[in-house]
Amino acid sequence: TRSKKQHNKMAKVNTAPIKWAQRSDSLYITIALQDVKDETIDLSDSELKFRGKSGGKDYEVNIEFFKSVDAKDSTYKVLPRSVQMCVMKQKSEEGADDDEEEFWPRLLKDKALEKNQVKIDWDRYVDEDEEEEAGGFDMSALEGGMGMGGMPGMGGMGGMPGMGGMGGMPGMGGMPGMEGMGGMPGMEGMGGAGGMDMEALMKQMGDMKGMGGDAEGGDVDDDSDDDDLPDLEG
Repeated sequence: TRSKKQHNKMAKVNTAPIKWAQRSDSLYITIALQDVKDETIDLSDSELKFRGKSGGKDYEVNIEFFKSVDAKDSTYKVLPRSVQMCVMKQKSEEGADDDEEEFWPRLLKDKALEKNQVKIDWDRYVDEDEEEEAGGFDMSALEGGMGMGGMPGMGGMGGMPGMGGMGGMPGMGGMPGMEGMGGMPGMEGMGGAGGMDMEALMKQMGDMKGMGGDAEGGDVDDDSDDDDLPDLEG
């Protein structure tokens, strides 16, 4: 009876579905559960153990990797639609075979378990010979994730907008102060000298006009003489 109860208790824990993709130096693993709560994630250099709740049910993952990984340089983040993690493959030691950093034929050491539990993440999948062109994983979803403590701090680089203080360079707009050089129109004051010339010219022209007035006055006298002629005729 006791073993039956234990069996029932065990049966209530569901195996969480896993998706994965890889690059030569890393693995991208997604535990496809929504709104995960009360999660515990234990990553060692050979295994991944996960427990958590989703939709009121208990789920777990208990897998052994095909080859060793580097737990300390790996990171994970619980997102609304899944738990995602980037797991670094164990780098080969100097002088060791470089096969350690090549593509794995599968994620798990247990081939049978992989067929039942693991699917390929086709959104992130690339062929080994296409890796150089495709580049590494898009890590944006893992920003601020657990495990790589230094990474979230890099978000502080967002403080670079503080360099917007360089926007103070518009202060160099103070160069319009050079418009003070526009005070050169004050040199129009020199044009005042031209103004004096104009006055002199106007005066001279006035004098000329005045002289012309005498001539006109003479004409007036002539006209008056002409006007007297008809009287004489009369």
